[in-house]
Amino acid sequence: MSSANKRSTHPELADIFRLYGEEFERRSPMSGEQAKVIYHIKICRTAELGGHEEECDHCGLKRNVYNSCRDRHCPKCQTMVKEKWLNDRTAELLPCGYFHNVFTLAHELNPVILNNKEVCFSILFAAVNETLQAFAKDPQWRHIGIIGYIAVLHTWSQQLLDHFHLHCLIPAGVLSFDKKRWKPARVGKKYLFKQTSLAKEFKKRYLAKLQQAYDNGKLIFPGKTAEYADKDCFAALLEEAGKKKWIAYSKAPFAGPQQVLEYLGRYTHRVAITNNRIKSMDDGIVTFTYKDRNNNNEIRECRLAVDEFIRRFLLHVLPKGFMKIRYYGFLARTNKSWSIPLLRKFINPKAKVPERLCESIKEMMFRLTGIDITLCPKCGKGRMKVVAELPGPRWNSS
Repeated sequence: MSSANKRSTHPELADIFRLYGEEFERRSPMSGEQAKVIYHIKICRTAELGGHEEECDHCGLKRNVYNSCRDRHCPKCQTMVKEKWLNDRTAELLPCGYFHNVFTLAHELNPVILNNKEVCFSILFAAVNETLQAFAKDPQWRHIGIIGYIAVLHTWSQQLLDHFHLHCLIPAGVLSFDKKRWKPARVGKKYLFKQTSLAKEFKKRYLAKLQQAYDNGKLIFPGKTAEYADKDCFAALLEEAGKKKWIAYSKAPFAGPQQVLEYLGRYTHRVAITNNRIKSMDDGIVTFTYKDRNNNNEIRECRLAVDEFIRRFLLHVLPKGFMKIRYYGFLARTNKSWSIPLLRKFINPKAKVPERLCESIKEMMFRLTGIDITLCPKCGKGRMKVVAELPGPRWNSS
């Protein structure tokens, strides 16, 4: 039976890549990073990656446990990474409310961004940071001081289309420039800074930086190739994007650190699509669920030809080594060691300080799932012990 006639209910992303990945790669050009992501996901938790053999010390059951690929685009490999990251961030939460801003790039720029991901994403982080820091210094917003926040890059819509935006989690206040007091945001306020003003400043700064990158020869521009015509096209593109209304959306503020933690757990280590959203694969058609943002997040189904499904997934492969989570202001990595203890003292010295958990993989899995992964699945009495290593290839995941 050819791969085009394969049918599967609730397939995983790896199943789709095993059946169709090689065919897609022969027909469609892709980068080395994209090809590597497909390969990693296909072999994740298989014998090809090696692992170890376990044996029950009571009934003698043996089983092989294979290694994960650890690729950040793999839907199977994010849980443990996310939990460790969450544990570290929990110990850094401040006893105050948090604001949530989302900065979205105009879709007219998508062709340029897809051809220049590292440059354009870096500009996105820089433009947002400059915008927020400038607003924190402006007296009209009544929050003169140093702002701090966590920024998380997302590149997809629910239907896997290219939708480039930055989520920012911002403690509700600023640290004075002399670092001697905390200036809290007003209680009950829906946003830290006015949304329309943020959007205008963000647009101005992003387009200016994009123009500078182009002038410095740092952009691959997929426009006309005739002499000087590409410059006219690029100018027209920026003009078109500049006429659009850009979005710097402020979501409802978080009531406290626990809400922030729950949000972080849902969003920071997301991949473009999780396995539980993929419902079927039938004669080259992949069906998956998505939330319709324009209809009260109603759950709907999207059906795509497998080539289009893979193409859309690969849109969201990040450049090698690119950091999609970044920290700014008083939450920057170089500042956290002194700023967090100081801010806790200013905001509420009596607040309970969250503790960083020190737990093993076994303990973490039991906390998350209630399952003891060392307990024998057959007899339920013995413990699974490692008795042999299963060799696999040596390579580094991105």
